[in-house]
Amino acid sequence: MRKLLNTLYILSEDSYMYLDGENIVINREENAAARFPLHNFENIVSFSFKGASPALMGACAEKDIGLSFFSPYGKFLARINGRQFGNVLLRKAQYRIAENDSLALEYAKNMILGKCFNCRQCLERTIRDHSERVDCEKLSEASAKIKAIFNDILQCTGFDELRGIEGQAAENYFSVFNELIINQKDEFVFSKRTRRPPLDNVNALLSFAYAILAGECANALESVGLDPYVGFMHTIRPGRKSLALDIMEELRAIMADRLVLTLINTKVIKNNFFDCQSDGAVLLNEEGRKCFFTAWQTRKKETIIHPFLKEKVEWGIVPYIQAMLMARVIRGDLDQYPPFLWK
Repeated sequence: MRKLLNTLYILSEDSYMYLDGENIVINREENAAARFPLHNFENIVSFSFKGASPALMGACAEKDIGLSFFSPYGKFLARINGRQFGNVLLRKAQYRIAENDSLALEYAKNMILGKCFNCRQCLERTIRDHSERVDCEKLSEASAKIKAIFNDILQCTGFDELRGIEGQAAENYFSVFNELIINQKDEFVFSKRTRRPPLDNVNALLSFAYAILAGECANALESVGLDPYVGFMHTIRPGRKSLALDIMEELRAIMADRLVLTLINTKVIKNNFFDCQSDGAVLLNEEGRKCFFTAWQTRKKETIIHPFLKEKVEWGIVPYIQAMLMARVIRGDLDQYPPFLWK
């Protein structure tokens, strides 16, 4: 089983990273603010304008350490890639599936089934845990509508139909998302999903969490030798990690949404952790990003029983397990892709 190593997050906008021997050094205001052994990390994520030295980028590529660059407000900029894992036969098989709609549809249906199942589980968990503080009737109605869609997913015959079903499920889920917020309801109000840009605190948190989760899914796919840019449901576009977005679908609600709700409902994240831009965009500031990543790293170390493997694993390993299972299906070791169904 893969060992979950640390991820280093660089949150200060004026930080510059460089290599000193086998150590990564974080420089701020011309002074070394921190120093860490490079081998302790499997990923480095930077939200700094200043970036990193070529020597550090080369070392990360050589040691297969993921190095990703985001703008201070969470927009993905670039990623350093090391050697390609796996073999060319696996990737060729992946490309053949992506070019065959009937084959790709079977993968996509399972992933969307996982997404809808997990969205419903989030609603059901809230009903169970907070029945006295939420509108149980409203949540149960939305849950029932999502459940009724399961069979439609399995029976659909084309991508347009599947995307329509997914959109219907997402509409039902987000129509009651505000009901899942039980504290700080004045500062954290969700009326609808807004993306580019997010227009309120809740959407800012969701967009930020999805961006980080997509990066981890891409890392997981590359680690097993798959091409994260060639997906089965999300259309292929230059620079778009379509397969990472595919497997992220089933993990959104349970890894991103639930953490966002926990941060809000436990009052860990606060209204002053956000900045409002001139165009109306609401984005996490440095203090907010630090708060989020502290909780993200803690959540990744919590253990669960994987529903397919029936083994105890850390949450942070789940994207890697799903990538491994997908590679096994593509190689022919498994009959069909088993989505992650949270219970």
